[in-house]
Amino acid sequence: MPATDDEIREKYLERAIRELNTLTRELQACERCPRGQLMPVLGSGHPQADIVLLKYAPMPPEIEEGVAFFGRSGTALMKAFKRLAIDPLAVYGTLCVKCPVPDTTLADPGCIGRLGEELAIVQPKMVVMMGEDALQTLNELQLPLCDEVHALPGEVQHLTPSIEALYVPNIDEALDEESAKRAFWSAFRVLGEWYADLPPY
Repeated sequence: MPATDDEIREKYLERAIRELNTLTRELQACERCPRGQLMPVLGSGHPQADIVLLKYAPMPPEIEEGVAFFGRSGTALMKAFKRLAIDPLAVYGTLCVKCPVPDTTLADPGCIGRLGEELAIVQPKMVVMMGEDALQTLNELQLPLCDEVHALPGEVQHLTPSIEALYVPNIDEALDEESAKRAFWSAFRVLGEWYADLPPY
């Protein structure tokens, strides 16, 4: 008897969870970056999210909790999802530099390259790069069949045949300064329009 669509989706979800758990264990065991006793800051969200939010490096609250987008940026984004009618369960957030190193130039390039594996597991339809460092890192990954993405705030661009990209300013730098905040939300608002146009499953 052939598998139903729901059963197939369930199998893909189980595989994504398994692969993310394996990646987590590998990141936690990695000793390439000089992070001392601190643990890597891990991605969080749905293992098969439509949207991946990508920041460059963790902030102190994220380092403390070991989870990407923990703290003020995560709180601000949850409010934004509500305003833009984006289901938070359709989102996965992660970092380029996962290790809390004192200087991001000390992060091992191989560790940063693990972002490619993470994207391959989640298989999003959209990657939102927050800030020029995240943008540059994603371009340097050279994902299969990828196009270069440019710093064009609020403009949906083509990343790969199956993934679109949206560049927005760095949210951590946009939380306190009024003009930076306006620039961020002006660009980020486009994600709500993109999400509303997604075909239903």
